[in-house]
Amino acid sequence: MSLLIFLALVAVVAFWLLGVYNNLVALRQRSKQAFSDINVQLKQRHDLIPNLVETVKGYATHEKSTLEDVVKARNAAVSAQGPAQQGAAEGALTGALSRLIALSEAYPDLKANQNFQQLQTELSDIENKISAARRFLNNTVAEYNATREGFPGFLIAPRFGFEPIDYFELADAEQQAVESPPKVEF
Repeated sequence: MSLLIFLALVAVVAFWLLGVYNNLVALRQRSKQAFSDINVQLKQRHDLIPNLVETVKGYATHEKSTLEDVVKARNAAVSAQGPAQQGAAEGALTGALSRLIALSEAYPDLKANQNFQQLQTELSDIENKISAARRFLNNTVAEYNATREGFPGFLIAPRFGFEPIDYFELADAEQQAVESPPKVEF
């Protein structure tokens, strides 16, 4: 009788540990999928930028440095490897795009251009999707890391190669921009 109780107890513990393992696998996969979703949105953003630059070129021919900065930032973002480098490159691209969009204030004809407005709307939509995808990724990473570090995850994770996953964070320059008060000029 005690042998049956012992075997039942071992079976319950084994199934419980198997459930924790499967949960870690599912969370790791969800994190990878979330990171891929961000990459899909970033690819759309990178594909949209050349069209936006070409539209602006026709109006802002002497704003060559701004246009070159956007192209350089886009190329750096496309070739970035890993979450940290990609976060920094995307932060630089966001800043360059902000300067590009600000050109519309200096060129009223550009601001009224339907092509430019459509591209600007698409870019804004993609930026919102990227923000949502980053939030989802960071939520998934937090859940995975908490499960990995909690009990009994901390017993299982190291033995089966479940490493911590990094958050998709702002680059230093982007973080400083967020922390500093915005400039409002009239």
